[in-house]
Amino acid sequence: MAVFTDEQKLQILTDLVAIRSVNDHETDVATYLQQLLGQHDIQAQLVPLSDSRANLIAEIGSGHPVLGVSGHMDVVAPGDVNAWSSDPFQVTARAGKLYGRGITDMKAGLAALVIAMIELHAAGQPAKGTIRLMATVGEEVGETGSEAFYEAGHMDDVDGLLIGEPTGYHIFSAHKGSMDVKLTSQGKAAHSSMPELGQNAIDPLLSLLGQANEAFRKTDRANAALGKLTFNTTVFNGGDQVNSIPAVATAEMNIRTIPEFDNATVTQVLQQLVTQENEQGSRVTMDIYMSQSPVEEPKDNALSDLAATIGATYAGELVPKLALPAVTDASNLLKNKGHNYPFIVFGPGNETAHQVDEYVDRQMYLDFTELYQKLMTSYLED
Repeated sequence: MAVFTDEQKLQILTDLVAIRSVNDHETDVATYLQQLLGQHDIQAQLVPLSDSRANLIAEIGSGHPVLGVSGHMDVVAPGDVNAWSSDPFQVTARAGKLYGRGITDMKAGLAALVIAMIELHAAGQPAKGTIRLMATVGEEVGETGSEAFYEAGHMDDVDGLLIGEPTGYHIFSAHKGSMDVKLTSQGKAAHSSMPELGQNAIDPLLSLLGQANEAFRKTDRANAALGKLTFNTTVFNGGDQVNSIPAVATAEMNIRTIPEFDNATVTQVLQQLVTQENEQGSRVTMDIYMSQSPVEEPKDNALSDLAATIGATYAGELVPKLALPAVTDASNLLKNKGHNYPFIVFGPGNETAHQVDEYVDRQMYLDFTELYQKLMTSYLED
């Protein structure tokens, strides 16, 4: 049963993009979706995490199996708005593409999930099982929303998980983990003509990072789908004057982990390097301020097989099953689910996420509002 016209579906997406949920303010998105769902007799609950951030949870159907569907409500900053061809927070259509910040990552996917649930509910579906929407805050930085859903037990009874991140007509059931680490080195300031009176805070970090590059970049450990772990120092700060020995220096690293070289192992290796450096008289501390685990579920599972079959009718060609380079909320939502779990990342969008002139294909977005309905009901009835 069609509830919305194409123009109404496009208006919902336009409304969502206009809400400037840049790394915050997801409550405004959650409230909009709560009201939209409520207008169609679907009760949705806001779960506040701060004054401006709230997760959203809603269900249709009842009993098992339970299919979890998830999308995040935050977007990244637009950057230099003058570099955009149009206002990043006003959806602009050009040549079959819809432009706007967050439209591909991932308000198109989120809107398509919500529209699909509303239209299914209006048609008295699902006849069997439950569809549970978990819309999250903070996916772009920290994944705090998905962590809150996990901690509250909302994934405990979920039998399969669909995340609507932008993949286009590709399906992903695995992705690397991600860690953000900060090293702080304490030294002692002195005049650069008398360095023996001080302790250069930069030196220990240079030594430590060199050893870390050896340990992480030259490893033989690899994953057949995800490849090797990646280790990169991305921020380095030290000193404030060229003729003074720096008293403090910091380095920040991003590590993309794999099951064969996971977050716990990375932590162990880094801590050992820090300990060895401090045993030589340095004073280095380590802060792991973000740690999301890698995810690897079988690429051929009940959910991915259905998605590939249904997706091919819209794509007009076979839908490949691949490994995703980016991290998703699945790092939290799939904790303790084992390694034989029906899970996919599948949603409208492309690789323009976080870029200037981010866009989604208009027809692809509309197609996913229908595709999701077929996928959800097929999975629950299978």
